[in-house]
Amino acid sequence: MKKFAYLSLGLALACSSPKSDQQSFSAAQRDSLFQGEASSEEEDLTGTDLEKSLQDQGLVDIVQEIPGIQVELKYSTEDNFFKQDVYGDLTRCYLQPLAAEMLANAQKALQEEYPNLSLLVYDGVRPIRVQQILWDGLDKPDSIKPLYVSDPKIGGLHNFGVAVDLTILDLKTRKPLDMGTPFDYFGYPAYPDRELQMLAEKKITKAQVANREILRKVMKGAGFTGIGSEWWHFNAFSRKEAGDKFPLIQ
Repeated sequence: MKKFAYLSLGLALACSSPKSDQQSFSAAQRDSLFQGEASSEEEDLTGTDLEKSLQDQGLVDIVQEIPGIQVELKYSTEDNFFKQDVYGDLTRCYLQPLAAEMLANAQKALQEEYPNLSLLVYDGVRPIRVQQILWDGLDKPDSIKPLYVSDPKIGGLHNFGVAVDLTILDLKTRKPLDMGTPFDYFGYPAYPDRELQMLAEKKITKAQVANREILRKVMKGAGFTGIGSEWWHFNAFSRKEAGDKFPLIQ
């Protein structure tokens, strides 16, 4: 059985750099985040052990909570930027209940307007132990590490279980809509903030932007916010809100 501890730098660039429109934690929040923190040593967890740990920390399996939603954890396969499986046997996506409720509203809105479409989720919660391993394994000075991976002493929104990476699936063809780039593509064609420039340079098409707009419409309508550099990433709360409401997921 594959082990959860089999992690690498492959995830370091995936939705882990500092996100826009997020606030820093207060000193009190930072102090409280690591009460009862797990050991920094790698734990030899199976997918079943990890799943139970997520459930024990109050997270929910979105497939059980959201009718019709589709899940394909990209980092539980080799179909990702670094062609490496880093989640082992985990195949179910977990989120905080409030974030899952918001995502359910987005799925409902999408299927009311487009019955042949569904949200397809690529990533949800990322336990802080994963973040720590990525941070420790990054061969960069600490001063510039946050450009590549969120500092585990602060935590990113995936680490709270309130961020989600996703696209839209055509239920008839069983293929994702064309968004102009793959998930985990790092370059301007994936930047929502650069869409006008990329259109002018013919790096993406109007049809691809229209597909992104469908995703943005249902996600923002459900209360999520996007970021400027990844069309697939959405946050249910700001950093400050997440720190006030939730513990980091171990």
